[in-house]
Amino acid sequence: MEDNLCNLKSIKQTMSEHNFRASKLMGQNFLTNKNICSKIAYFSQIDNQTSVIEIGPGMGALTFELAKVSKKVVAVELDKRLVCVLDTALKKLKNTKVIQGDILKLDIKRMIYEEFSGANIVVCANLPYSITSPIIMRLLEERIPIKAVVVMVQKEAAKRICSKVGTRNCGAISASVEYFSEPKILFNVSRGNFFPIPKVDSSVIRLKIRNNPFLKIKSEKLFFEIIRVGFLERRKAIKNPLVTRTNFSKQQILRALEKSQISPLARAENICIEGFAKLSNAIFRELKKTPKAHLDLLDQTPFNLKT
Repeated sequence: MEDNLCNLKSIKQTMSEHNFRASKLMGQNFLTNKNICSKIAYFSQIDNQTSVIEIGPGMGALTFELAKVSKKVVAVELDKRLVCVLDTALKKLKNTKVIQGDILKLDIKRMIYEEFSGANIVVCANLPYSITSPIIMRLLEERIPIKAVVVMVQKEAAKRICSKVGTRNCGAISASVEYFSEPKILFNVSRGNFFPIPKVDSSVIRLKIRNNPFLKIKSEKLFFEIIRVGFLERRKAIKNPLVTRTNFSKQQILRALEKSQISPLARAENICIEGFAKLSNAIFRELKKTPKAHLDLLDQTPFNLKT
């Protein structure tokens, strides 16, 4: 059975046997090319001392390849209909466990504590577009103890996620990704390698988690808030959204921009991540002059850190 997990005929047969239809709402598109699963496992740099959290295993094609080279795989599947399919497909694998649940609601740190014993951990997934950003942001911002995230996403999303801040394709998510990790596009996957065939091509990306942030930030909460606000109007002068969409005064913003050596007319999409760090720290110092009005943004604990 495991050798046919990417076989189109086998996929259709399994769907028929389980009276299963792919859900557009969940973005279900199943890989039909075993070589791609093998490449993802290879580029994940997994060995027998590495454990894997797989998000959305589908029918288990990638799960099987990951299990062959890793210490343990815990696959988290949202769709209850697929759990019995996975239990059948993966029943011979001794180092694999399937958990039914929503990765956005699951207590990931607790799961890691219960399922893994001090192993290096990599997250692998084939992510639907609608939940790509929320999942990646949760893994990064909550500082889940993992070495890397290797995921397949829509090609355009991959470009945005992996773009350096200050370049044309960057966005707010690019800044968070660059702050917490070293992103890289590994390879592209054409739409013809899936069933049902999606409307767009995909890319596999790798986010190597940084041991420590490479920027000195006074307040991560303030840093990410400035980035978020700036990219709401990415093609307008940075001073405009910072004045109109925050409680900062115009004078505070202009002084901070001057101290950061950033033109008030610069656009968010043209400011590098080091520039945002300087601006954030300059605004932090301005807000310290009136701390009661901005207590939440003066918090110097790590952003969204949950224990």
